[in-house]
Amino acid sequence: MKCKEELTYLLQSDPKSCFIPSLIEEFELLSRVNLETDITLLKGVWELKWSSSSQPWLKQAPWLENLQILDPVQKKGINLLRLSAPIGSVVGIAVEAELSINSSNQVGVQFKRGGWLGPSLGNGWRPKLLATINQSFPAWLDITGLDDSLRICRGNAGTCFALLKRTDLAVHDWIPQSIGKG
Repeated sequence: MKCKEELTYLLQSDPKSCFIPSLIEEFELLSRVNLETDITLLKGVWELKWSSSSQPWLKQAPWLENLQILDPVQKKGINLLRLSAPIGSVVGIAVEAELSINSSNQVGVQFKRGGWLGPSLGNGWRPKLLATINQSFPAWLDITGLDDSLRICRGNAGTCFALLKRTDLAVHDWIPQSIGKG
């Protein structure tokens, strides 16, 4: 899949490239997303590398990490904005969400709480100052391209997002694993 390698390269090295939208469309055409069988591909820490949005918090910037932490099995997700290293690991702005699988390629998103998220302390505990969010409209993401390192999705407002999986970060650092009920 040559377009995937080109797209990944541009997302990492030149995220403002005019070639990205057409490579996204090509990757989408070649992708066969089925969340019923590929749900484990969705789990991970994903970094936003490109967006069709004009909103500054939905755009890629070298000084900002725009992360999406997804654990669809636990039905949990977090959107996290933080400054790039080294100060980024100290504090971030987070929105916690409850996820649902709406169809073979659609993830429902119900935002629950948002606010400040502190650093992970030695025992894994992380201080939080989060307020309840009263979401008055349904939100979702159509997953239009997905593999083990690249995700393309389109939001309910029509925005297209390209994200790369961060293998240096772990979901369990933000979303604790549920202990099975015995």
